[in-house]
Amino acid sequence: MIQKLLIANRGEIACRIMRTARVMGVATVAVYSDADAKALHVRSADESVHIGPSPAAESYLVGAKIIAAAQQTGADAIHPGYGFLSENADFAQAVLDAGLVWVGPKPASIRAMGLKDAAKQLMRSAGVPVTPGYDGSDQSVERLTKEADAIGYPVLIKAVAGGGGKGMRKVDAPADFTASLESCRREAKASFGNDEVLLEKWITSPRHIEVQVFGDSHGNVVHLFERDCSLQRRHQKVIEEAPAPGMDEATREAICAAAVRAAKAVDYEGAGTIEFIADASDGLRADRIFFMEMNTRLQVEHPVTEEITGVDLVEWQLRVASGERLPKRQDELSINGHAIEARLYAEDPAKGFLPSTGRLERFHIPDRERIDTGVEEGATVSPFYDPMIAKIIASAQDRQQAIQSLKQVLDGTAVWPVKSNAGFLYRLLEDAEFLEGAMTTGLIAARGDGLIPDSHPTKAMLETAALHLQREYVGVQKAPLTGFRLNADPKKSVLLATESGPVETRIPDDWYDEIWSSSATPTMALVSAKGLAFAIGQHNPHGEGQVSAADGAIIAPMPGKVIAVDVVEGQTVTAGQRLMVLEAMKMEHALTAPFDGVVEGLVVSAGGQVQVEAVLCRVVPAGE
Repeated sequence: MIQKLLIANRGEIACRIMRTARVMGVATVAVYSDADAKALHVRSADESVHIGPSPAAESYLVGAKIIAAAQQTGADAIHPGYGFLSENADFAQAVLDAGLVWVGPKPASIRAMGLKDAAKQLMRSAGVPVTPGYDGSDQSVERLTKEADAIGYPVLIKAVAGGGGKGMRKVDAPADFTASLESCRREAKASFGNDEVLLEKWITSPRHIEVQVFGDSHGNVVHLFERDCSLQRRHQKVIEEAPAPGMDEATREAICAAAVRAAKAVDYEGAGTIEFIADASDGLRADRIFFMEMNTRLQVEHPVTEEITGVDLVEWQLRVASGERLPKRQDELSINGHAIEARLYAEDPAKGFLPSTGRLERFHIPDRERIDTGVEEGATVSPFYDPMIAKIIASAQDRQQAIQSLKQVLDGTAVWPVKSNAGFLYRLLEDAEFLEGAMTTGLIAARGDGLIPDSHPTKAMLETAALHLQREYVGVQKAPLTGFRLNADPKKSVLLATESGPVETRIPDDWYDEIWSSSATPTMALVSAKGLAFAIGQHNPHGEGQVSAADGAIIAPMPGKVIAVDVVEGQTVTAGQRLMVLEAMKMEHALTAPFDGVVEGLVVSAGGQVQVEAVLCRVVPAGE
């Protein structure tokens, strides 16, 4: 058995692999870049090695540095996780040449499945159904145009070395073919260094179905059933589940048997996934499911398979890589219940899903279900890597229960001030077509902005924030926020500060049960519901205020940028005098002296970023 394992990856997958290794008594080594020096996966490992600057091309993608780290620490095996170097046959060979164990398939198997055209030809010879199309060596425009006409429009142009949706073009009519081909080739050349393409018949009602396979070095290959990964945005998976909705036993047996034939055709060892495209225009049928490609690694969505089979796929990887036989035979594997996974990304759906970076002042996911993550509250989301920050995996006896459980977890998820797609995921789980199990890969695109949640807090959120702020203020200041007028009822509203401007809001008698209040201070409440989180503060019409502790500490009411500092260390100030200006939530907040005194411990300057509740300076009464 492997004694010490180096994980050539980062984030949640590194933490996931370490979790199993720890249970098995295998020591772990983490590698990290400058950006990840304080990352969770580094602190979770038994040892760690710095491998370079933040860009992946200078650290996680440099195989020589990773192998050197393994040798330096005495690791006897390398697990690549997914992404980065996980499907790089040359790196796998270099690991083996260095006398280390490669936790993955043989380099020859990776190469056999690395190019889509060669893989399709191999699968065809192995009796695996492939999508009708053209994958020949003649790459002339004339031949490709002729083949597209023969296939019938619409057709799909795919880069043979492509992946992740790059180098793909749907062509609806002959007049558009040449321009689409040129565009596809340029992108493929820039992304993969290879501009060769293949053609496929466009499937009008596509479902993305994949089968988990596993092989060992003794010639055994099994499948662990299928997953449905049809919910995709720009060819990137968003929500995955197992088993596939609407899959009958006969179709399951056919597709899983084809997957096993595919794995055996390349003498496969370790964990792999055979991806199929299904024409679901008449439901899932064995004669309408076609091979797309093989992923020669552990998949992001592997947890849903683990949940329905009770198998730890990472444990199997380590055992197989150590030369052991597969722990179970095919007749010992079965499906139990249903599992669904949502990928939580640090991205802003309201801004075209642009990645959102920064410090996670609030990062809370209810732990009622399985959460695989590589970050924690207080961590910084870096711009250098994939923005996925967690996977939420819900399982239950049936599909509807699993969906409902996942919704409940998303409802209580709060990510702030970094934006997340949690609200988008929540809406997606409410889609009628999805709930019926009749979704296709085009569902998200077809819905358009209908799945994008509102970027403003709801009335219920505002009223909950108003009540929290009132109670916090009363508790600290011993004075109510509500107004008073002679011969009139007390004012039951407050002016709140939101990112979109001030909003007058009534103060309810009690907060709403469906709204989560993540935290509250006398100046700000963080409320969340259905995956959305908003910081709502007290509005000061003059833009000036006092945020201080009883000892005169001037405290940042929220994360922001210091845009002006009006005092210097040792300066004498009077009560109400402006000390500095903080820009946060698209507004300026002036912080003033709570009483007469002297400025001490000034730790900020104009242009600096500050975190919530950071002590910026103190005002010490004169004479102390």
